[in-house]
Order: sequence, then structure tokens, then C-alpha cells
Amino acid sequence: MIRTPPSVNLVVRDNGLGLSRDAALLTEALKANGCSVHITPLGEQDEQQRWRHGRGRRVWFSHWRHRWARWRGHAPYDLNIMFEHLWPLHLPLARCNIALPNPEWFDSKDAAHLRRIDQVWAKTRHAEQLFRSMGCTTSYVGFDSDDCYAPQLPRERTFFHLAGGSRIKGTERLLALWRKHPEWPLLTVVQNPACAQPGAPQANIRHCVEYLSQDALQALQNSNAFHICPSEAEGWGHYIVEAMGVGAVVIATDTAPMNEMITPERGLLVPGTRSGTMGHAATYHFDETAMEQAIAQAMAMSDAQIQQLGEHARAWFLRNREEFPQRIGRALAELSR
Repeated sequence: MIRTPPSVNLVVRDNGLGLSRDAALLTEALKANGCSVHITPLGEQDEQQRWRHGRGRRVWFSHWRHRWARWRGHAPYDLNIMFEHLWPLHLPLARCNIALPNPEWFDSKDAAHLRRIDQVWAKTRHAEQLFRSMGCTTSYVGFDSDDCYAPQLPRERTFFHLAGGSRIKGTERLLALWRKHPEWPLLTVVQNPACAQPGAPQANIRHCVEYLSQDALQALQNSNAFHICPSEAEGWGHYIVEAMGVGAVVIATDTAPMNEMITPERGLLVPGTRSGTMGHAATYHFDETAMEQAIAQAMAMSDAQIQQLGEHARAWFLRNREEFPQRIGRALAELSR
């Protein structure tokens, strides 16, 4: 039986981006439930070892150390929570191991160690169904994102796309579509220089291929009335949820799990076509004709309609933020039983 409240070890790739924010937000929710929290930060060497030793001798010894620690109760932590991947060399650190996966990054090396995981904590209903179908004991916990709302900033009827360092945000297809429509309003795209492919300059496209300060990014999030989030796949979707949090009108791909967050009552949905597979998730391309129609619909909205959708989106964001520690508490209670 797991003690209540337990000591928790977060095993996470410290990338300074989404995963690091995930760890900070989950730490807050765990502490709100009385847990003591330690973080085991992982780097590139750990990722290389995960592939190199996925079935090697070190993993075999790790397996038996894990079983011995569980039997004797000598593991230093009650719970490991493993972000995105499974890290077999770290399993012996806790008596109980929790996976917190992003299906699109969950690969064959991870799947090989699922039988050693006590429970999967699912960020989305889509992930919950997926891992249950794989025979895993699963608890839906959802997730949380930062509140970037700045109501004092004036809002323009312009469009914003936060690509960041991801290559599965539909960025290149969105830019190509925008170049076909010089009559459309300004689209601002923020993208990591490492993966950006700037095209020919165009008056209605502002392509920020640079690292922005948090203040500068927050200003862009709040000053654009419309956020375009045409993800091919998502483990959670911070940029979608942050857009909802600032009360923007979000245009997203109408496929799982993006349509768990965006519904017709709090945004605009664009149908997607299956484009392939990434990890354990299907990927989708947004339909270009449908995206053109969504842009036209957004441009034709009255100020009152924009405000209503934005208010509904922010209300969902605040409710989700309030309920996240409660969902973590229920998942912990399930483990203690």
C-alpha cells in the first residue's frame, strides 16, 4: 500500500520547454495534496541510454532491483512519475511507478516496459482510451497550463500562431495557405530558429524566427484576437490551452485530442485528414478549404461574438485549472487503495 500522502519522484527530461513547465505545474498540484516532491532531471545522455539499454543487461539488473525494492520496501520514494517516456533504469527508485505519457512520443522502447508500470495517468481522454486498450490500469488526470491572461492589453482582429520548437503544429502548411491570401489580416508566427523555414516576405505575415522574452510572448498572445492551432497531434497542447486562457478565439484541428479542449461553444474547429502515425498516435493534416472557411468565419464575427467565444474559452481554462489538483488527489487515492 502507498502511504498517504506519498513521497513522489518526478522523472522528467529537463528541456527548459513544455516538459519543464509540466513538471513545475504537477509539482504544485502534488504539493497541494500534501505530497513531498523530488525531481530527477534527465538530459541527452539519459535519452541515449534509454535507446541503447532498452533491453540490455543494465535494464535486466534494474528489473530485479525494482522487484527487490518493492518486496523489501526499501525504495527511496513511494511513487515515480515518468514524463513522456518510460525510463527503466530509474524504476527501482520507487515502490510504485506511474507513466504520464504523450502518445505521439511514446515509442517501442517505452511499450516494452509497460508491464512494469503500475498505472498510467492520462492527460487526455484520448490517451486514457488508448492505454486502456493496451491493457493498462489508467486514471484520467488531465493537465494544467500557465495563465498568461493580460486583459489590460488592447486586442486586434489579427491572427497568431505559436509554433515554438514543434514540427507537428501544421506551421508550414498554414504559412503556405496564408501566402495564397494576401488579402487576409496579419498573421504572426513565432517559431524556434532551429526548425523554421522562412519563405518569401509578405505584407500580411510576420514570421518571428527568434527567441522572445516571456513578456513579449505574452503581449502577442493577448493582442491577437484569433489563435490558429492546427496541430497534427497533441499530448496535451499547452499553446491551445494558453490561448483559451487569454480568452482568444482558437481555431483548432477537429481531431482527438484537440477537440477535447476546443468545442463549437468555445472556438472554431477545422476537419482533419489522417496523415500518418507518430509513436502511438495518429497524425492529421487540417483541410485547407475548411481552414479558409474558418478564417472567413472569424473575420466576419462581430465583436460580441468574439467576446462570447473568448469568455467561454477562459471559463473552461479557469475551471480546468481549479480542478487539476482535485483530479491528482483522486488518482493518488486510487493508488492508496
